[in-house]
Amino acid sequence: MIKKIDLHMHSTVSDGTDTPEIILENVRAAGIDLFSLTDHDAIKGCLTIRSLLKDGDPAFISGVEFSCKDEDGKYHILGYGYDPALPSILNVVEAGHSLRMRKLDARLDFLKDEYGFEFSSEDVDMLHSIDNPGKPHIGNLMVKYGYAESKNVAIDNYLNKLKAKTGYVRPEQAIEGIAKAGGIPVLAHPAYGSGEELILGAEMEARLKKLIGFGLKGMEAFYSGFTDKIQDQMLGFAERYGLYITAGSDYHGKNKLVPLADTNLYEDPSKWPKGLNDFLKKNGMIS
Repeated sequence: MIKKIDLHMHSTVSDGTDTPEIILENVRAAGIDLFSLTDHDAIKGCLTIRSLLKDGDPAFISGVEFSCKDEDGKYHILGYGYDPALPSILNVVEAGHSLRMRKLDARLDFLKDEYGFEFSSEDVDMLHSIDNPGKPHIGNLMVKYGYAESKNVAIDNYLNKLKAKTGYVRPEQAIEGIAKAGGIPVLAHPAYGSGEELILGAEMEARLKKLIGFGLKGMEAFYSGFTDKIQDQMLGFAERYGLYITAGSDYHGKNKLVPLADTNLYEDPSKWPKGLNDFLKKNGMIS
């Protein structure tokens, strides 16, 4: 019986500090019954975990998280249960990866031009060798060089000041790529936009309607950072529009102080909402 789930976590394939192998070890140790790895713009870690699963291991759903943006702001689109061999998902992965590498170079140039922060060629090569380098990787390097006292200071006081126009995957592109690969597109941490932006009420509903028009099928209504008020509003929207519901911690290992399975999901499965049970049925986890 599935009682403990976490459908949102990151490995070293994106901006987490645990390798996929360690993710699996930690999931086993945490007593999680069902999990998904949702690296940013990457599915490589899911393939690794698939190859490591043994009889008796927790159930696993392949996942991904695409960083998206359009005229109305930023979105993170999760994809679950896709076929990793199909071109539609691989094309979005490649688009997201290419944009991340362009952002990496723009951020390094910005740090050098604005603050005189430079890194050795070996460390720059290291950043370029990472599957999907992001701000945490650069922030940790800035701490190593003494340019910032912590990763968060590096991100908040320096990296976030860059307004680079390097492009984003559009939400309709991500949703279509996931759906055509047989997957379920889900809006991650729906109430959170850019930075400290909080999206609720009519604005949230308008966003949802637009994304549903693109083919969105679910939303992450249970999330580590949500208050009860935000969670209840997201659950209401999911019920109103007949959306699947997922639950995720957004675990990043040491890069984020959120433990595995910290999802705010009700401990009693009998209280789980229909949208979550429908998601589990769709993925063959319950009958």
